[in-house]
Amino acid sequence: MALGTDYPRQDCGIARSLELVGERWTLLILRDCFLGVRRFSDLQAHLDVSRAVLAARLDALVAAGLLARVGEGHASYELTPDALDLWPVLHGLAQWGDGQTSPGRPRRTFHHVVDDAECGVLGADGRCTTCDAAPRPADVETRPGPGADPFLRDDPVSRALRVPHRLLEPLVTR
Repeated sequence: MALGTDYPRQDCGIARSLELVGERWTLLILRDCFLGVRRFSDLQAHLDVSRAVLAARLDALVAAGLLARVGEGHASYELTPDALDLWPVLHGLAQWGDGQTSPGRPRRTFHHVVDDAECGVLGADGRCTTCDAAPRPADVETRPGPGADPFLRDDPVSRALRVPHRLLEPLVTR
């Protein structure tokens, strides 16, 4: 028997959020979109998810207004303004996960970049440690952290993410 995907008797913002982003793979798809992954084939290769599951999750995210399908044929996906509002949640979840599994050795670091000049690293609260701003995703650069394992994966997305990269900028995977 399949598990339900809604929480009709829960009067709670967390329950409503889980109805939109609580299915398996959904947050990882959104994470990859923040990292600049746009194409279906790149998402599938990086996530190791079946085509059918990925297609269903992408369709659901488009229907929920969190992703927009761009282009014809080999469509790509972009985050919508509503999805961009999830950045602090995803950053916080990444920080919490690294703190639980590899304290002091994050797998990925996030840096505030202002006018192409580095300002500071983002703390656990998502604020810049130098200027105390809470930057928008487009003003954040991600880099492999000291806990990253460059030999864990060798797909095109993983290779592209081994160098500093601004969030939301499309990754070049070829």
